Amino acid sequence: MADLNTATSSIDIQKIREQFPILDQKVNGKPLAYFDNAATTQKPLVVIDALVDYYKGYNANIHRGIHTLAEKATKAYEDSRKVVQEFVNANEVEEIIFTKGTSEGINLVAATYGRQNVGPGDEIIVSGLDHHSNIVPWQILAEEKGASIKVIPVLEDGSLDIKAFEDLLSEKTRIVAVNHASNSLGTINPVSEIVALAHKAGAKVLIDGAQASAHLEIDVQALDCDFYAISAHKVYGPTGTGALYGKRELLEAMPPYQGGGEMIKNVSFEKTTYNDLPYKFEAGTPNIADVIAFGSALEFVNDLGKPVMAAYENELLRYATQKVGGVQDVRLIGTAANKVSVLSFIIEGIHPFDVGQMLDARGVAVRTGHHCTEPLMDRFGIEGTVRASFAIYNTKDEIDNMVEGLERIVKFMKP
Repeated sequence: MADLNTATSSIDIQKIREQFPILDQKVNGKPLAYFDNAATTQKPLVVIDALVDYYKGYNANIHRGIHTLAEKATKAYEDSRKVVQEFVNANEVEEIIFTKGTSEGINLVAATYGRQNVGPGDEIIVSGLDHHSNIVPWQILAEEKGASIKVIPVLEDGSLDIKAFEDLLSEKTRIVAVNHASNSLGTINPVSEIVALAHKAGAKVLIDGAQASAHLEIDVQALDCDFYAISAHKVYGPTGTGALYGKRELLEAMPPYQGGGEMIKNVSFEKTTYNDLPYKFEAGTPNIADVIAFGSALEFVNDLGKPVMAAYENELLRYATQKVGGVQDVRLIGTAANKVSVLSFIIEGIHPFDVGQMLDARGVAVRTGHHCTEPLMDRFGIEGTVRASFAIYNTKDEIDNMVEGLERIVKFMKP
């Protein structure tokens, strides 16, 4: 992790905070400290303005119109696709499919590539760190096709057992689907190694990049992954949109995900000819405004510089880990060496929901529960955790406020 002085030498955190109007408010009479960034990040003015500008200035459907507003909207929409391509370093812009988010991207692959290539007796590998969105679609596919699900075990520190993964791989493995970073624990998975091992076994790999996108450099060509899915709202963009990267040769061979306008070239009652990439997978009128604002969000990240952002967030994580870990009766869940800025913990004898409610009374927003990773909670023998997750606009003072709250909770709630 980089030194904080180096990380912040070129950025002004107060000026960054001023770009997020939602932060300038009080919750329960206290200044808001928003530590629920793993669930969704707040939106800077450039993103909000992009949404407003579209609806005020050039609201029109895209691709099918020849009038001025339609052409302007189409250009802005396709410009965002180019921004996403560069953000993940895809080889070509046609390899970027706009979706409703990571969940839909995974479902798209399961319903198209999966149905086409998985059969009875085949195996799909996921991990014990995965979000339900990267478990349930594969379970549906496995049940439909008579395939089975194998799970990479999680070690005590919250990292994956890669040796066990190697042992799970076989000639029956068709798909490996894992997250780049855990939404519950922050663990950064060795996805390059996972991809290489899976490919050696003849399997294709999907990476759930929802939690990684705001923190880690993404290079799908260097990773050599077959699919990579992200959500806009995890990386300072709007909800309800995201993107799926897929290698061209795989996307070309996959059947459409949905039918409707835009995904066709010609339609007759006898036969339909499907459109070229990427439009074959984008049926109907898309979420135009939010896709445009998605591009603005990624440009916001690019302008700040992801390495600088990550260094600052990692310093916050270090600081919070030390401070929270020092509170009486706190047990940290997930202590892997490589993490994005997510801190999960429990206070022995106090339910996470109670902790969350009492922190909210101080204006501190954290997430409590199983974080859509019930199997992972079962692995650690707990119902859920308190999760504090940090972004570029958070501060050490906010962390101190949370820690003071935790100390008071322990003092007054413990027998």
